[in-house]
This record gives sequence, structure tokens and C-alpha cells, in this order.
Amino acid sequence: MARKKILDETPMEPLKLPAEQTEEIGALPESVTEATKTEQEQGLDAESTGEDSPKGEPEADGLPIDDGYPVGEISDIVSVELETGSEYEAIPPEAEVPYGEENNAGLPSDGEAQEHDYGRISEQETADYMADIAVKPEAQPEAAPESEPEQAAPSEQDAPVNERRAFFGQDFRELDRSLTPEQRQEWNSIYASYRGRSVMSGQVVGVDRVRIRTRDKNTGEMIWRRMYCAIVIPFRVRILIPESEMWLDGDERPGFVLRNIAGASIDFVIISVDREGGLAIGSRRMALPSRRYFFSTQPEMNRPGSRVSCDVLVVGPRRCLVSCSGYDLDLTQREMSYTAIADLRDKYHSGDRLDCIVKEYERRKNHLAISVKETVPNPFDGADFRHPAGSRRYAVIAGKYAGGVFCNLPDGVTVMCNYAFHYDDSTFRAGDRVLLVIQRYD
Repeated sequence: MARKKILDETPMEPLKLPAEQTEEIGALPESVTEATKTEQEQGLDAESTGEDSPKGEPEADGLPIDDGYPVGEISDIVSVELETGSEYEAIPPEAEVPYGEENNAGLPSDGEAQEHDYGRISEQETADYMADIAVKPEAQPEAAPESEPEQAAPSEQDAPVNERRAFFGQDFRELDRSLTPEQRQEWNSIYASYRGRSVMSGQVVGVDRVRIRTRDKNTGEMIWRRMYCAIVIPFRVRILIPESEMWLDGDERPGFVLRNIAGASIDFVIISVDREGGLAIGSRRMALPSRRYFFSTQPEMNRPGSRVSCDVLVVGPRRCLVSCSGYDLDLTQREMSYTAIADLRDKYHSGDRLDCIVKEYERRKNHLAISVKETVPNPFDGADFRHPAGSRRYAVIAGKYAGGVFCNLPDGVTVMCNYAFHYDDSTFRAGDRVLLVIQRYD
């Protein structure tokens, strides 16, 4: 059992707190407060982008006239290969970075990270791809004979159509003859999503590095691209969501975010099916506008004060990335809990579904603001009645700030204390159990 430490009623001088903390008796430790301020200064709110839609477009921004997601954005994915053996081992290991810690020493800043958009390749990767193409004759486009110009490579528009025609030309009754009822249901869901672009949901079981053979939209050439893919397995079929299909344009995230997304629940649309190979390729980027459109048509969901739910994608020490009705939002500790939390990873995990309150919603600006902590009563209401001045209370140290120590009471109230005269700062650590004396309320 951890030893208890006693904080005496030693007279203490008033401690000046930042303006945002004086209302809640020092609600946050130094690390959380500084992180919040830095994020606000750098403008890291992911939900603040978007422009007014021109006249004549559907109710939800970003939706096309007929399809429900950007027209012509489906990649012409031809084949997929896994990185295996020595080829995979030759890839240098990448540093595992907690979400929200991308600005630490030795790591690129937010501005640098966004220069490397998902799906774009560096000069070194380009050289690797050209080497792959050189040793794979099928990757080179065949030059059309001068005498037969009509034999030119198929156009950008023809390729997806031919692929879909070939898919629906298969004998599904024969292919699905030996499937169990669970497998048949799984494939039917995949067929329906590919045919009608309906949205599927599933849990990310891992992230693999794969090689995807695609057709360049401008030149029609076949190229190999290495990228990370989130893996979803509803029952037995392996569904790959490439990193270029994870985020909406303008809302891309650094690569380490995808590599830490295992366990999260995501939505996606099937854009390619290899029935004989037993795998499919999905796009989360194309599922998000559909979720946003549905959210925009439900006044009982999108009006301020409405109670909805959000899915936790990635958790860092100070921030959580959540998905709510098609919006990817960064939530800080102040938006997650009234109680000071030194490390959000101790309480929240990828795959958690949380209740939240809609604070602001502007459809035309693609702006949504939510709060998780406001789904429960504010623990500071009535705190002076539950913990009168002079009472001794059991608490847990949450963090330190400006020479004081922040402690959480069992009911969620956060208090700021000074040390007893016979203790110094090095004696106390976050997580220690202590006894404190309530002296006054501010």
C-alpha cells in the first residue's frame, strides 16, 4: 500500500494563476495548460477549415450532385502486394511518436509534416518505384503502333468502368457456393458497398506496409506505390484502407497517426474487390462526406446542446483525435474532463465510444465543436457543501504547476495545494495518494 502524505494547514501566500484557471481552482497542471495554449496559438483545430459552398450545391458541403462523395476520386487500383522478407526488413524502422507529441525534438513540426501529404512520394521513393517498374515489364505502358493508333491505352474514365464490368460479370453463385452463412453475409456487405457505395464500419486490427499498383490518372502508366494501409477484417476478408484514403483533403494527418490507429472503429466505402484473392480495398475519405450529409439533415442531432457520440481514433498524452459524424476533431484535456488528467492515455483508448455534447455547428463552414466533459454534471457545483473549509480529504496528485500541486478528489473536484513545511517538491509525484486540508474557495 502506498504511504499517505499529509499536507498541513501552513499559511500560504496567494498564488496567481492564469486567467483560464482562476474560475476552477486551478483545474489544470502546467503541462496540460501550456499544451493547450500552444495548440491554440498554432491553430491546430482540425475542424476550423472549410469554405462556403457555391450556390446550387446540395445541402452538405463537399458532396457532389449525384454520388455522395467527390466525383472521379476513385483510384484505379490494379493490384496489391505485401512487403515481405528481406524487402520489408530493409525498410528502416520509423520512430513511434505518441499522438500530440509531433513537435518534440528530433521530429518534424506540424508545418513540415503537412508537406508530406498522404499518397505523395519522396525523391527516394520515386527512384525505388522506377526501379520496380524497370524490372516489371507489365508496369510499363505499351507504346501504340503507328499503324494502329486505335489500340492506345484505355483512358482514365474507361479503366474503372471496365473493372466494374469485369467484377459484375463474375459468377458469384459459383464463387460463393462453399461459403458459410457468416462468410456469405460478409461478402454480400462488401458487394453492396462496392455496387451502391454504401458505408461499412469496422475495427482496425493493425497497420501493414503494402505495395499497391495503380494507374496514373494523367499519363495512364502503371506505377507501384509503397504506403501504409489500415487493415479491417469484418469476419474473414481482409480490407485495406490506404493512407491516401484515410483523411479528407485539407485535413491530412502525419504518418505516425495512422500507425497508432489500431483498435479504432472507422467507416469506409469499398472501391475495389479482388474476389478470388479474398481481399478488398476501402476508402474512409469517401465515407466521411456521407456521414456529414446525414448529420446535416438531422436537426435533433446537430443543434447546439444535442447529445451525440464520437469514436476515439488515436490518444496522446495531451490530445485525443476523435471522429464524430464524419468530422475528425482534436480534443484537449479541457474538453475531455473536468478533472485534471496528467496523461490522457491512462483513461482513453483507441476504439472507445464516448458521449458528447454539440457546442457549435456550421454546415457551410464544415465546422463542428463538441465537448465530452459536459455530458456529466460539473463537479465544482456544490463542492463547497461537500467539502467545507477545514475538512480533511483523501486525494490523488494529478500534476504540478507554478510551485503548487494539483490534486483530484474522488468526486472529480480538482484543488490546488501548497506543500507542508517539512516536505519539498521532490517528495511528491503524480499519482501519489495524499491527505489534504480544505482551506478556502476562490
